[in-house]
Amino acid sequence: MKQSWKPGTMVYPLPAALVSCGEYDGESNLFTVAWTGTVCTNPPMLYISVRPERYSYGIIRRHMEFTVNLTTAAMARATDWCGVKSGRDCDKWEETGLTREKGVKVSCPSVAESPLSIECRVKQIMSLGSHDMFIADVLNVLADEHYIDPSTGAFDLAASGLMAYSHGGYYPLGEKIGGFGFSVRKKK
Repeated sequence: MKQSWKPGTMVYPLPAALVSCGEYDGESNLFTVAWTGTVCTNPPMLYISVRPERYSYGIIRRHMEFTVNLTTAAMARATDWCGVKSGRDCDKWEETGLTREKGVKVSCPSVAESPLSIECRVKQIMSLGSHDMFIADVLNVLADEHYIDPSTGAFDLAASGLMAYSHGGYYPLGEKIGGFGFSVRKKK
């Protein structure tokens, strides 16, 4: 039997992403976001939800772009640190030792250690209550060549050791249990 609880956001797990914003050669920041996801595939769009009082909120509003950097288990400490410290008080790039890389389609940097970085331009901002949702067009995806099979050109994101956030904890993704459509595929 299930208990009835007050309304809450209990959709877990979520990606633990580092969002970079600002300018490569100027003011820039990193912050941790778990409230992110796909909005549309054609055209490619995603969202992040950010509290207006966050330091990065103003940076994103001024520049209207950001980069979502997926994180790995090896990046867990830096990812958590960027979520509990404010860029108002420190340089998160320097403090975490993460490497800033120049953006291709945006002025903000991406995180070199991330296996996949998604460059975005804000299309719409929706005020929702505690958070504002930045709905953005995906302009470019930067994929770490280390995870690209040279013979096929296929990108193996699962090999990067991605990390997820679930109800206050960080977890490495586990073993694959199936692929899209495996439940209806005919057995050979």
